[in-house]
Amino acid sequence: MNNSPIGIYDSGLGGLTVWREVRRALPGESIVYLGDGKHCPYGSRPREEIARLADRAVAALVDRGCKMIVVACNTATAAAIDLLREKYAPMPIVGMEPAVKPACIATRSGVVGVLATERSLDGALFRRTAARYGEGIEVVAVPGTGFVELVESDRESTPEAEACVRRAVAPMLRAGADQIVLGCTHYPFLLSLIERVVAGHDVSIIDPSPAVARRVVQLLDRFDLRAEPGRRADLSFLTFADESYRLRLEQKAMASLG
Repeated sequence: MNNSPIGIYDSGLGGLTVWREVRRALPGESIVYLGDGKHCPYGSRPREEIARLADRAVAALVDRGCKMIVVACNTATAAAIDLLREKYAPMPIVGMEPAVKPACIATRSGVVGVLATERSLDGALFRRTAARYGEGIEVVAVPGTGFVELVESDRESTPEAEACVRRAVAPMLRAGADQIVLGCTHYPFLLSLIERVVAGHDVSIIDPSPAVARRVVQLLDRFDLRAEPGRRADLSFLTFADESYRLRLEQKAMASLG
């Protein structure tokens, strides 16, 4: 048993989609969520800069006594997960792997779409995963240009957001994709809009957040890190931005639980 918190980190608000699933799966666990905010978005930043930002964030969560870290940011995972696992071993660190495998297994048309940031799509992790599971499958990878900015400014339900989604999804639909992978944790906040855009095309949308929560549960059990039963969970929120941003993190997290 271990009553220390789980640490969850993202460039901003997006990782709250993972926070929500971990919270639902493990209501007895304390969680410290760190949304950078100050440097968001990460998607087009140099890989070395992203690695430094990720290291700083994980160090802050370690200083708060976290027993496990979830890097709930695809871009940071692609840039820094190996470095983080080496530096902070033996602490379990969970990253965001592109959900290409389940999409390739499930596809009937033989075409899979992947929405992600520029840096994630350019990363070795995505290329390895696509090469390993995408043999004989056409993978149509498109950057979700503007998606992160829309979520960070609470504009998910605007005509501008719909136009951005339509531009990104159009080449996937033209190619005949029947699976679309959300390769950034900000993107599930646009899920209802994406579903509306693909309506009538028999397309499944894959959000990897529930699978990440299941992985967290597995590792807690493997390393005997679960909190004591009946203990009150503490939920806290950190940021490198200002207090108003920290409050937005907290409010959006609680609203996401419904």
